[in-house]
Amino acid sequence: MIETAIRRYCLVIHALVSFIGKSISFLMPVLAFVVAFEVFSRYFLNKPTIWAYDLSLFLFGYIAALGGAYAQQQRAHINVDILYNKVSPRVRNIFNMLSFTLAIFFVLIICKMSIGKFEEAIEFNYRRQSEWAPQMHHYWVMMAVASILLALQLSSDWIEECYHLITGKNLLPDSLRNTEETPND
Repeated sequence: MIETAIRRYCLVIHALVSFIGKSISFLMPVLAFVVAFEVFSRYFLNKPTIWAYDLSLFLFGYIAALGGAYAQQQRAHINVDILYNKVSPRVRNIFNMLSFTLAIFFVLIICKMSIGKFEEAIEFNYRRQSEWAPQMHHYWVMMAVASILLALQLSSDWIEECYHLITGKNLLPDSLRNTEETPND
C-alpha cells in the first residue's frame, strides 16, 4: 500500500513536470521571433522597439526556470562524474540522495525569497528600469512556482533513489526514466 502511494506520487510529479517542461518549450520560437523582430526593427527599419529586450529577458527567464525541473527529470544538468562513475550503484544512490536533499533545501530558500520579492513588487509597484518599464511581480511568482516544481521533482527523485537503495529495484518503469544515463544501473 505504501509502495503504491509513493509510486503514484512519483508518477504524478513525473507527469506534471513533463507537461510543464514540454509546454514551456513552445516559448522558444516566441523568444526567437521577438529577438529577430527587434533585430529587424533596429537595423532594417531603424526603429528599435521599447519592449523587445524586456520581453526577451522575461521569456528566457521563464524558459530557463520552468525548464529546470524537466532538465532534472531527464538528468540533463551538469554532473561531475570523476568519482561518481567509479563507485557502486548503492553509493551513487547515497550521493544522489545527499545532493537532492541539499538541492531541495536550496530551492526552498529560493521559493521563500521569491515570495518575499513578489510581495515587495506588489507593495512598491516594482518595474524594470527601462523605457517600457513592465511590472516585475509576475516574474517572482514564476520563480516561486519554478522552485516548488523543482523541489517536487527532486523529492520524487529522492524517493526513487531511496527505494532503489532499499530494494535494489527501480520504482518507476524504465520507459519513464532517462535510460541513457541512469544512476541506478
